[in-house]
Amino acid sequence: MLDIKYIAEHPEEIKEGMAKKGYTKEMLDVDALIALYKDIAALKTSSQALSEEKNKLSNSIKTASAEERPAIIAKSKSIGEELKVEQEKLAVEQAKYDDMMLRMPNMPSPESPVGKDDSENVVRRKVGTPRTFDFKPRDHVELMELNDWSELERITKVCGSRTYAIKNELARLELAIHLLVMDKLADNGFTVINVPSLSKEKPLYGQGYLPFSRDEIYYMPQDDIYLSGTAELILNSLRADELLNENELPILYAGFSPCFRREAGAAGKDTRGLTRVHQFMKTEQFVICKNDIAESEKWHQKLLAISEEVLQDLELPYQVLEVCTGDMGAPKYRQYDLEAWVPTQNCYRETHSCSNITDWQARRTNLRYRDNTDGKVKYAFTLNNTGIATPRALVPFLENHQQADGTVRIPEKLQPYMGGKKFIGKNAR
Repeated sequence: MLDIKYIAEHPEEIKEGMAKKGYTKEMLDVDALIALYKDIAALKTSSQALSEEKNKLSNSIKTASAEERPAIIAKSKSIGEELKVEQEKLAVEQAKYDDMMLRMPNMPSPESPVGKDDSENVVRRKVGTPRTFDFKPRDHVELMELNDWSELERITKVCGSRTYAIKNELARLELAIHLLVMDKLADNGFTVINVPSLSKEKPLYGQGYLPFSRDEIYYMPQDDIYLSGTAELILNSLRADELLNENELPILYAGFSPCFRREAGAAGKDTRGLTRVHQFMKTEQFVICKNDIAESEKWHQKLLAISEEVLQDLELPYQVLEVCTGDMGAPKYRQYDLEAWVPTQNCYRETHSCSNITDWQARRTNLRYRDNTDGKVKYAFTLNNTGIATPRALVPFLENHQQADGTVRIPEKLQPYMGGKKFIGKNAR
């Protein structure tokens, strides 16, 4: 959500920012929103005046003579009816306004590349060299089958498509990677917090899932509860409606939770194995900081650096993409994606998404703090980034570290979390 006063004072700037994100006038009419804002302000002023006049007349009845009272009562009733009409109109206008404001995207950073979709994202750097194999590499599904690490066919019969069950050493590897990431985040001052995967509806509006992505969310109508697609959803509302002291900032969370996504718009894409599943595990980086672009950009780079360290610890070749305006989504001010190399697909696949949201989410959750310098109350800034998401990250991990005999090498930084093992697999020694 944006500041309506800023929108009203800078309509052309807002229109330009929306156009960069692919919004048309038909999708969201800025001029209509501003007109609605002004109409609501006028209606509130008029309704307040009518209410005060009605109250004044009601109070005067007590001291009026018997001859004066009928006229006063009649006038009060007339004003009451007029007030009722205005309040009903105000309620309709307010509902339209609230809906439009909730659909207003964040403005993109002037530094973000302008583009229409993911084909115009910009590669900022590549780190590591894709491995050259002296044998034909197996894909991750073949490696799991060879080493008895999964029950993909059986679990589909039980749970449906795009589900997974991994076992034996691979199950431990999944947890080991999360523990490595949690330790790294804790060392960087983050509070590790395990959160539920259940959410009421309001936090989904606070995060920005709603009203934009309802078809991606699992909903249980009998309980009026939603399944969360990321710990960010919960963490973003954890301090909702609070007034913080600036000394409490920044607040750093490393949130761990099971996550659920319907992947409604991904039919036919990445359906083999572990790449795109309905339920997964995720450790999320989440930051609440001061209302300051420079401060937030510092944290944005910090979050990105941590995730790059994770991929380096896992010894995976990767690239850093800066996401263009048309691909970054409504809440984002600036966004980077990290993609790890997948040998059998001969391409990079996303493992992390790192976003600066500025005060867009905080305005939706009413998360504020009092500035130490001027004492003013300001909306906080929020940022988020994947710590690690599995099983997706297992795909490049298994394929990059496979050996000719089907075993998988464990990188040095991960070995302590795997009981000191340097290799896993049926043929590992």
